[in-house]
Amino acid sequence: KPLRRIAASFEELAAVAKQQPPMDAGAFSRACSNVSVLFGCLGIAFKFAEMDYVAKVDDLVEASKSILTLPSMVELDIQTDTVRKPGSHTRNLLRVKRGIDMVKVLFEQILVTEGNSLRDAASVAYAQVFAPHHGWAIRKAVAAGMYALPSKSQLLKKLNEDEESAKVQMQNFVRSSAPVICYVDDLFTSRNLGIDW
Repeated sequence: KPLRRIAASFEELAAVAKQQPPMDAGAFSRACSNVSVLFGCLGIAFKFAEMDYVAKVDDLVEASKSILTLPSMVELDIQTDTVRKPGSHTRNLLRVKRGIDMVKVLFEQILVTEGNSLRDAASVAYAQVFAPHHGWAIRKAVAAGMYALPSKSQLLKKLNEDEESAKVQMQNFVRSSAPVICYVDDLFTSRNLGIDW
C-alpha cells in the first residue's frame, strides 16, 4: 500500500518540520523516495517528472550518507558557491520539493474533483507547480501526455486502494506535506537563495 507508506513517512517529517530542528537528510530522502512510485503510476505525462525526480532523490539519498541534515547540505553548497549548479544537492533539493508540492496539489485536486478523470486535477497541479519552470516544448509534451493519464479508478487499483481509504491517505499527505514544503522553502528564503529558479 504505497499511499500509506507515503502518508506515514510525511507525518513523521511534519512533526520534525513543525518543531524546526535541523531536518535529518536521510529521513527526508527516504520519505521522498516513497513518492517515486506515484509518478510511475501516472504514466507518460509525468514520465519526465518521474525520471528527473528519481534521479534527484537518489542524489539526496547518497548525499545523506555523509551529510546529516538538510541545512548542512545547503550550507556546504553555499560555501563552495555551487548552489545553482546543475547536480548540486541544493538544486536537487529544490527540484524534489517541487515534486512533493506537485503531488500535494494533485491530491488536493483529486479530493475536490468529481468523476473518474485525472486530467483536470493533473493539469492544475502541473500548471501551478512545474509549468512556470518549463520551456514551451516540455509544456507541450505534458499537455499531450495528459490524454494518456490513467483514470482515477485505474490509479487507485495500481496503488491497491479503494476510494475511501485513498481519500484518507491523500488527506493525510496533503496535511503532512504542507509543513515539510514550508520547511524547505524557509531553508532557501532564510538564506536569500530564492525558490523560483
